[in-house]
Amino acid sequence: MLNVLNVLYGLSKKLSGQALTALLLASATASAYSAPKTVLVLGDSLSAEYGLARGAGWVALAEQKLKSDKIEANVVNASVSGETTSGGRTRLPALLAKYKPALVVIELGANDGLRGLPVAAAETNLRAMADAAAKADAKVMLIGMRMPPNYGRDYADKFFAMYGTLSKEIKAPLVPFMLDGIADKPQLFQPDRLHPLAEAHPTILANIWPVLQKSIKAK
Repeated sequence: MLNVLNVLYGLSKKLSGQALTALLLASATASAYSAPKTVLVLGDSLSAEYGLARGAGWVALAEQKLKSDKIEANVVNASVSGETTSGGRTRLPALLAKYKPALVVIELGANDGLRGLPVAAAETNLRAMADAAAKADAKVMLIGMRMPPNYGRDYADKFFAMYGTLSKEIKAPLVPFMLDGIADKPQLFQPDRLHPLAEAHPTILANIWPVLQKSIKAK
């Protein structure tokens, strides 16, 4: 940026005020365009590294991959263990104001489902979060979840379908099931059988990464 300003200073003696103003605006625009984007991850314990050493979860792994792939993005992990869609909806406005993200990754709903809360209520909360992000000029990416079969086929199907329906409605990219390839492997879970071990998180990232990478580059 300093070199650009030096060049502009040299040109200022040769350019009209109007032309110099145009150059300065172009320079400022280019600088803003190249600034790193902020990715806000709003999730629950599956993203908050519950039971894991810091830096072992998929969000931290995603941040490392962004750096290794030289993708200019800063990741803010605002995930909280036990979070529901209602809690995320309440917290999001302050997070949007503080971090001004270009992309909001919403990984919420699992705790709603585990508590047997109405699917319609979770969908309403997710839609409200998407609306709030849009008003803050941020794009949204959804990460979906499935409920265990013991919750009943009808409830589990409606819960899973909610993400796909909402994704189409708000035109947000979707990772259908973040635990794909993991959920049916008990050996990859902590003793509570709800939270994946650290060795499962690279697979979680592999499920999420293609959509995340495309979403960051699209903004």
